Amino acid sequence: MSEARLIAVELDQLSIGKADPNVEHERRVAIADLLESNAFAPVGADAGPFALRLAIEDQRLVFDVKQQDGAPVHVFVFSLGPLRRILKDYLMMCDSYYEAVRDATLTQIEAIDMGRRGLHNEGSSILRERLAGKIEVDFDTARRLFTLICALHRRMM
Repeated sequence: MSEARLIAVELDQLSIGKADPNVEHERRVAIADLLESNAFAPVGADAGPFALRLAIEDQRLVFDVKQQDGAPVHVFVFSLGPLRRILKDYLMMCDSYYEAVRDATLTQIEAIDMGRRGLHNEGSSILRERLAGKIEVDFDTARRLFTLICALHRRMM
């Protein structure tokens, strides 16, 4: 197994806050899936594996990367601007999906889920572009990270 991977992910508790059970479940699943399979290589860093703390501070996305033993690697800070529209649209679509699951037809649920997946893919692509040259990730890792960023961003809305 490659050492260019994450072995621990922490979401900043001040950023995240309490969420409804659907969102809490998505967080747990995204972290479990991310830890099970990921490709994560900070450019210029020694070999991993790595631990990641995700936070939103002063309207900025923070990737605090450490070595497995806790030694600092680098703190990457990104503007949320390029992700803001897609985050808002995606979270709105998620709310529509959760509402539809309660009382919509299967066809309506599938249509909303397809739109939700499309927005998720778009957000993941934007995230990969933002990380390029700083942290190399594959698309599946970007998808799971995008889910966690959505969880952090939900508190700000």
